[in-house]
Amino acid sequence: MRSITTLPLSLLISAALAPAAFAQSPSTTVERPAGTDAVAANETASGKHFAVVGGIALLQPKNDAVKGVSQKTDGGSAPTISLSYYVNDNWAVELWGAADKFDHTVKGPAGTRIGTLQQQPIALSGQYHFGQADNVFRPFVGVGYFESNYSNEKLAVPGAVGHVGLETAKGAMGTVGVDMNINSTWFARADARYLNARSKVTESGVDSGRKAKMDPWTVGFGIGARF
Repeated sequence: MRSITTLPLSLLISAALAPAAFAQSPSTTVERPAGTDAVAANETASGKHFAVVGGIALLQPKNDAVKGVSQKTDGGSAPTISLSYYVNDNWAVELWGAADKFDHTVKGPAGTRIGTLQQQPIALSGQYHFGQADNVFRPFVGVGYFESNYSNEKLAVPGAVGHVGLETAKGAMGTVGVDMNINSTWFARADARYLNARSKVTESGVDSGRKAKMDPWTVGFGIGARF
């Protein structure tokens, strides 16, 4: 509550003269604008069930994803979007995914470029958001399931027969992040996600017996709205 010492001088004078004015005009009343209380009551993030976040993320696979074949896979960036349903102020279910494909350059054991590939993940997870809905900073954690589709593999692997590809990765995803409330509707988000899975390496569509351990991290930033 604002202390009386911080009120403008004009407001203090008005408050002092108010009893006299009221005594001279007993029939005069001041009406509150319709809906004022309702507007004030709605200025909170609490009780809102839906949120959408648009942003950008950097995805970085681990090194030596396919032993003896790749030494390093360079990371790439892509736009992302998430849709969340809040069961209450703390628990939420989130659908998250890349709106476009992440591009990667693959380097062989000698550090030479052996090709490129793309991937596009999508995930469903449960999240717990700490603190009250109107706190300025709200950290959260989540765990869920993801799938990442690989495409446009152009890999020149020594000794491979035909086209070398990667099957769709499927596995667990962990999330940590924080929301910064701008007001009751808008917020900024920063998050990090770890995607854990093994994908079969194929040659001309046949399982080669190798597995790609991409296990990428993503770091993302975005702007969200709740309603």
